[in-house]
Amino acid sequence: MRQHPTFPRPSASAIDKARRLLERALGPSKVITSADGCAAYGSDESDQPPVSPDAVVLASSAADIEKAVRAASEAEVPVVPRAAGSGKSGGAVPVGGGIVIATIGMNSIKEISREEQIAVVEPGVILADLHAAVEAEGLFYPPDPNSLKMCALGGNIAENAAGPRAFKYGATREYVLGLDAILIDGTRLRTGRRTVKGVTGYDVTALLVGSEGTLAITTEATLRLIAKPPSVMTLLCLFPDVRASGRAVSALVAAGVVPRCLELLDRPTLDAVRARGVGVDERAGAMLIIEVDGEPADCEVQAERVGEVCMDAGALDVLVAQDEAQRERLWEARRQLSPTTRAMARYKISEDVVVPRDKIPALLDEVAEISAATGVRMLTYGHAGDGNLHVNLLWNDPDLVPQVETALSRLFRAVIGMRGTLSGEHGIGTSKADFLALEQSPELIAIERKIKAVFDPKGLLNPHKIFPRRTLEAAERGDRDGGAERAPGFPTHVVAPSHGAC
Repeated sequence: MRQHPTFPRPSASAIDKARRLLERALGPSKVITSADGCAAYGSDESDQPPVSPDAVVLASSAADIEKAVRAASEAEVPVVPRAAGSGKSGGAVPVGGGIVIATIGMNSIKEISREEQIAVVEPGVILADLHAAVEAEGLFYPPDPNSLKMCALGGNIAENAAGPRAFKYGATREYVLGLDAILIDGTRLRTGRRTVKGVTGYDVTALLVGSEGTLAITTEATLRLIAKPPSVMTLLCLFPDVRASGRAVSALVAAGVVPRCLELLDRPTLDAVRARGVGVDERAGAMLIIEVDGEPADCEVQAERVGEVCMDAGALDVLVAQDEAQRERLWEARRQLSPTTRAMARYKISEDVVVPRDKIPALLDEVAEISAATGVRMLTYGHAGDGNLHVNLLWNDPDLVPQVETALSRLFRAVIGMRGTLSGEHGIGTSKADFLALEQSPELIAIERKIKAVFDPKGLLNPHKIFPRRTLEAAERGDRDGGAERAPGFPTHVVAPSHGAC
């Protein structure tokens, strides 16, 4: 496995105090302290090793969260908010121990208004359930990460989740009108509005969306909805190689075509799809899944234009899904790519980098060069419409870890060199924290730390996320603790990692 930095944990006395305060405020039925019970809340879908928290709060209301954070603040113990735990950047892993506040039990859709086109939801609502509920009313909530059947709105908001439809419709932030949230000292905030327009003070709502649970804990969200598109068409565009598919993406954008989804799969990814029983022409070395929506006649026009542009770019064939069942089979195979690729090797890292769309062919070339130079197997798929590609690194031999670290460093440096960004939808978490300085200046990081300190003066809320702990050089070497730098605001009463843990 890769080497990850270690983090200090609270002292045994601080944990004992926190547990007493929690049980007094919430009752034992809402507080887990057993080793087995805590262990179930120690991981997410990232490669960050699991870390058991010292206690888990099963929140069923905003009042539960308020009581829990007040107890944590008094004991000066870290708090990690957690929804469904489907994140891929380590954001829900309690790397410094402390208290996990699980919000998955807060799963009420409180309101769906066709007149105002809004939904009011709690953070534990599963995204697919929200989709079904609003579409039953003729409405549409576009964000659609591929984990939609298991991910919850609280996590989507924390990570600013997106998905294939983001090319046309945008990410979560574009649909969050307002939030009810709780700060680490128990203060309740209501940010934003219910109206479509509004410019009143700073946009704190936008700041909280994508803050990875480091500033506040969401207890309720007011979401913007739009009218459900009356018709959808899905096209499969097959190409001889991935460079031809990359050229087609650039050509589609240049032609002003705006499909709602524009997904790219390279040859190794296609092989994984074929292995799941989806019949794809063996000649194809790459594929674009392109989806258009709107009025039926408009869909026909868009689909015809997509076909023309792709054939001009060198497509082998352009196919149209014949019915809803065929569309769903295709998208289910796409959604299962992450677990499918995870099963292909003993170890896996899934990165979500973003480059300008005209740099997609260059990025694909760079990935091939990195793989050849390091010997690390790499496959690429993702949301080519907005330049957000998931580059997966797969390996079986633990001795390849230094080469994996080299491959990651080269990938991140190439992305930044192409004027891209380190994450499009997974967030920074712990996985990319030590590489933040590649993209952001020391001055900007210092400002962000100051913002964190305003919301969370003691550094207790989801600590050790986003901001670097190791120097960039140490991260690139894969040193576990090399060059560690203490960030202001971290708890000071710590002991060895094994003390005070469940």
